[in-house]
Amino acid sequence: MTNELIQKFVETKSQKSTPVNIHFKQRSTLKGVFIRTNDYDELRMKNFWRIVPATRAAEWEKTKDGNLARIYNGAEFVRLTESN
Repeated sequence: MTNELIQKFVETKSQKSTPVNIHFKQRSTLKGVFIRTNDYDELRMKNFWRIVPATRAAEWEKTKDGNLARIYNGAEFVRLTESN
């Protein structure tokens, strides 16, 4: 997916702390939360995204520890869907 499509999904859906399903080309679907850090704009321009897995989202909400997130390449995303 392009960074514009991903950004539109993330920002128009107000997905600040709501988990979403991220479907990849060559790996399993990940349920996670897109997070904004001080390098968000720089990463976004390069189509990279910091995502905290949904299993660690509560811990991230409490600590805001960036080490809980991983950076993913948006070019590997097939689609984004809202999580139930």
